[in-house]
Amino acid sequence: MRAALFVASLAALIGGACERSPERAREAANDDPVQQTIAWRAKHEADYRREWATIAGLNFLHPGAQSAGSAASNEVVLPRSTPPVIGRFVLEGEAVRFEPTAGVDLTLRGQPLTSPVVLKDDGSPGADELKIGNVTIAVHRSGERKSLRVWEPDGPQARSFTGFKWFDIQPNYRVVGRFIADQAPRSMKVVNTFGDFDEYKTEGVIEFTLNGRTLRLRPFTTRPKRFYIVFKDASSGVETYDAARFLYSDLRDDGTTVLDFNQAYNPPCSFNPFTTCPIPLPENRLPVKVLAGEQQYQGHVAPAGS
Repeated sequence: MRAALFVASLAALIGGACERSPERAREAANDDPVQQTIAWRAKHEADYRREWATIAGLNFLHPGAQSAGSAASNEVVLPRSTPPVIGRFVLEGEAVRFEPTAGVDLTLRGQPLTSPVVLKDDGSPGADELKIGNVTIAVHRSGERKSLRVWEPDGPQARSFTGFKWFDIQPNYRVVGRFIADQAPRSMKVVNTFGDFDEYKTEGVIEFTLNGRTLRLRPFTTRPKRFYIVFKDASSGVETYDAARFLYSDLRDDGTTVLDFNQAYNPPCSFNPFTTCPIPLPENRLPVKVLAGEQQYQGHVAPAGS
């Protein structure tokens, strides 16, 4: 009898050890919504610090030529770390051509740039990026207008970024919604913080219940079965950012989608005036407070286009 009890106890211990193996622990964490949100927030913060907090300028182009460099006499004034004049940008119709100044150390796609080149904008994947030391310049499209977006990882704008502030993770703000498709997909013109209209594809609405209220949101479709939601709620301008917050979700095969408002986050225009952000559609202005996700940014300044 003692031998049998010993074997049973040993088997239980081994089984318990197997259940607590690193592989099982990782699997459990991947299935845990709280752990998913913790991991998502960590990645989001790293991405935003790198990609959005470092934007140091946004210069809208007019037809014709405009010189660029750190000298104040330029139409496009760049960070102080760049040469007084790096060249000029020429807008002709839809094309932006860059003509470099001789002797300036510039690169494009990792190669030295010494002759004029037409730059691809970020309206489609693969925008061209000019590099001058630690500064990067790319052509940004805002509605029908073209501008120059400038990054400086160690510049004043990046150094002034105060970080992120989140509500505690709350299970009741993770809900399952039902997707109600429109008769046909369509494109919508959506105004941004600079008054320009950007185009987004939409295919229907998501109906869900949050804290006892039945609500709807209209998502944009960024790729098949991937939803991008721009919304505001009754907390906007008080506990949360006044203009909007963003949220992503995926459409499941059964027609449902998980809305985890613990992952709702501020657009970059909440802390950086050199960014363009869409304004929520009237139907995406919820009449309830969503006290989940990212809170109001400390030190917010008004967008440059406001």
